[in-house]
Amino acid sequence: MNSRLILSGIVSFVFYFGWAYWANSADDISSAMTLQSAIVQGSYSGFVTLFFTLILEKVVNKYKLSYVSLAFITPIICKFHSKTPQNIAIKQSLNNVINQSALYLNDKKIAGTLFAPIIPITVQSILVITINLANQTPNLLLTVAPSIFFTAVYAYSYMFALLKKSKNN
Repeated sequence: MNSRLILSGIVSFVFYFGWAYWANSADDISSAMTLQSAIVQGSYSGFVTLFFTLILEKVVNKYKLSYVSLAFITPIICKFHSKTPQNIAIKQSLNNVINQSALYLNDKKIAGTLFAPIIPITVQSILVITINLANQTPNLLLTVAPSIFFTAVYAYSYMFALLKKSKNN
């Protein structure tokens, strides 16, 4: 395991421990619960950041040369069942729009790696909410919102840094 991965886990633990401690410090919350929430959130965040970074590196390295054509992202519109002249005209118009969109977008491509962080971000979001629910963290949304937001920012920033590094090598 490289030092970049370990450092990311340590920074994440310290930041989210401090954030959760602050978010759950109130007169009506016991200091034991505040400390427990901070330890749970900090430990979870440090651990997940470590493995999230490792998985992100592997996914980016696997898909850094893949591209997705925007023509395949054009939404599929359902067919009209009625054969009235109005529905036939609408269907022909929609088919024309789809065909023109596909022709226009056929050569427009985006890197497949842009989709790489979406699944880990979703999994991390579900996990952080579930763990804090199980811990009965008093201020759940205030505790987990930065984790979800900064995970997404971190994922895309780290991904672009990896792509830039591999492009320079």
